[in-house]
Parts: sequence; structure tokens; C-alpha cells
Amino acid sequence: MSMKNIIVAQSGGPTVAINASLAGVISAALGNDNYDKVYGSIYGILGILNDNLIDLTQKAEGDSDFIDTLKVSPAMYLGSCRHKLPTYEDDPTPYTTIFNQFEKYNIGAFFYIGGNDSMDTTLKLSHYGEQIGSDIRIIGIPKTIDNDLCLTDHTPGYGSAAKYIATSMLEISHDTYIYSVPSVTIVEIMGRDAGWLTAAAALARNEYNTAPHLIYFPEVAFDKEAFINDIKEQLKIRNNVIIAVSEGIRDKDGQYISASTAVNDQFGHKQLSGTGKSLEYLVKENINIKVRSIELNVLQRCASHQASLTDINESFKLGQTALEFSDKGYTKCMLTIKRVSDSPYTTAIESADILSIANKDKPIPREWINASGNDVTPELIRYMSPLIVGETNVKYKDGLPVYLSINHLDSSK
Repeated sequence: MSMKNIIVAQSGGPTVAINASLAGVISAALGNDNYDKVYGSIYGILGILNDNLIDLTQKAEGDSDFIDTLKVSPAMYLGSCRHKLPTYEDDPTPYTTIFNQFEKYNIGAFFYIGGNDSMDTTLKLSHYGEQIGSDIRIIGIPKTIDNDLCLTDHTPGYGSAAKYIATSMLEISHDTYIYSVPSVTIVEIMGRDAGWLTAAAALARNEYNTAPHLIYFPEVAFDKEAFINDIKEQLKIRNNVIIAVSEGIRDKDGQYISASTAVNDQFGHKQLSGTGKSLEYLVKENINIKVRSIELNVLQRCASHQASLTDINESFKLGQTALEFSDKGYTKCMLTIKRVSDSPYTTAIESADILSIANKDKPIPREWINASGNDVTPELIRYMSPLIVGETNVKYKDGLPVYLSINHLDSSK
């Protein structure tokens, strides 16, 4: 019986750690007698549909630094997509195309590295595979800076984004405190439905820095009057008030603060922007004070210079374990991280049925947000703190970090 091959794809938003999971898959496959080649699907599931694959085994065997450099390169080496598969009942065409491709390339396992929408694709392909009696293992490998996937303690990518946010907040504090002029600084942080990223701003607090002084989350209804009163109370005790706010905050009626600029993507998710600016105008209208808003935006997604070593190592291990689980017959599942202990911080990798994860969200537990809804509790700090620990070893050339070339994604070439 001939050896099988693997296809790996990445989709959704980029992170610092998603390539580490890809590197983990390739590394494990090179020493696995059950598999011959690892193919990479360019631009997520679209690469399979369009027969746009690259031989990752060849690249790894031809470059001794390939896996190590891939491990610390940001974003998606294979490119991404936000392509929503129709249901099989509505249109079976993409499913027959994908499984014909699996047969053409002698595929034994398909790994999809991504977030919630990627797990939707994993679920649909798993169901179709069951219907036709396919023995191909289909496994989701988690990633998302949003940290909102269910049944896993946390998601790869979150720790590094949290570290960048905390570092940026600390640096913003240094920038702000040098002036004696009273001011309000509003920092808008990604988070449409969950405030995990915004909560990470609290990790900037240390023996001399108390910022952010206020934090607002999508999990708690936002009240403009209470917001203004919170700021006024803070101004009674300090000149400079620094605020962290999720882009997805909404009022008691569920209306986004930035609703006037929000549009939907093809998965039906609001694409938000302008929350910080809206609040800046609100403060200007109600308080006679200097105020500015800062939107971190995509900067928090791929800042490899602030990567968490814990995040990278866990992501790499997840990629390696995907092969182990595939060999054991696991399919129709997503790998999960189980926290065994906070101190010392230890975890174990498990799996969960993809049906229990796809198209579901995991908000911050309400008890991890203070009663006023404008700060975190010590429990949330304990949860986040281990995830940002450690620094990666990135090589530099001419003053800039060395990442893998992504020429294969450059449409101009």
C-alpha cells in the first residue's frame, strides 16, 4: 500500500503564530512513515478548489532553515481566504471538486488552520466525508487572536497579540505621562463579539503604571452617560486618563457604537471601525479636555517582534499533534488546549467534536469583568498572564527581521 499525502490550508485573519502550526505539521510529517508529502493549499480552501498547491515537503528538504524560519514568520505563508462553502444540499459542486482533488493527490489527512469560520468549513467537509464514506481524516487546528473558540482554554495567536497590546499600552502610557496637560487617550482594540484582546491591555499595569484606567468590553452593554461619568471620576485623581475599548462595544439595544460605519462580510460578521473616533467626539462634546483616539487595528495581528514564546511553542506542538491524532484515527474534530495548572503553567492537547465548536463564540465570563463593567478582575489577569511569557529568537539582517519569502503570494510576479 502506497504512502498517503497531506494537505494543509490556512484561512481567516493572520496571526503571529499560525505559521508555527504549519511548521509543526511539516516537521512531524518529515519523520512519519505514513505520509510522503505535505501539500500547502494557496489561499485557504480556494487552493484546493483551484488546484493551486505547493509541495511543502520539497521546500523543507531543500532548505535546512525553512521550518525554523517559518515558525517565527508572521501571517500566513500559504495565504488566506474568507470563503464560505455552501451547504451540500444547496450546491454539492465544491464538495465533489474538493474530494476529487483529495483522490488526485492521494490525500490521507486534511488539516485546516483557522478560527471560527475555518471550523465551519472543517465541519461541512467532515459531514460530506461521512456521507460518502471517505476515510480521509479532517482535523481543525485552532488559531485566532480573538480567543473566542469554544472548548479550548485559549487559541494560538492570542498570546502574541495580547503581548503586543500590553506592550503598546505601556508605551502609550510613557508617551502620555510626560505631559502635565490633562488629557484623555482612547485606545481601540480589535474584538467584535468578545473582549479578550481588550482585556490584555490590563497586563500593562506594573509597579508604576496604572493604565489603562478604564476598559470596556462587548460583553457588557455600553452606556454613554456612564462612560462620561467614569472619565470625570478618573480626572479627579489623575491628569491623564487612558482607556482601552473593544471595537465591538454596543449599547443595551445591541447597536454598535460604530454602527454607522459597519458593514457585513460574507459570513455575516460586522466589519467594524471608528469606535475610538466616535468616543473621542463624545468626550469632546461633554468634557472640555484634550482627547485623542488610537486604533491599533491590524498592527496587533502580526507583530512578530513582540511574539510570545509560549504562544509559538504551543502552536508548533498543535501542528505536530495533529499528525499524531490523525494516525490514531481522529477526524471531524478540532484540537484543543487544556490548562492543567496556572503555576507552574502547564497544558495538555486534547480534541473536541467540531460540531460543538463551529459557528459558536466564547465571550469573557461575566464574573471576570468587574461589577461596573469597566475593568478586569484578578481571575482574568491570572488567566492571561502565562500566555504572553517568553521571547522568540528571530534572526535579523540589515536591521530587519528575516522572515520566509512570500513571493508565491505576489500577484505581480
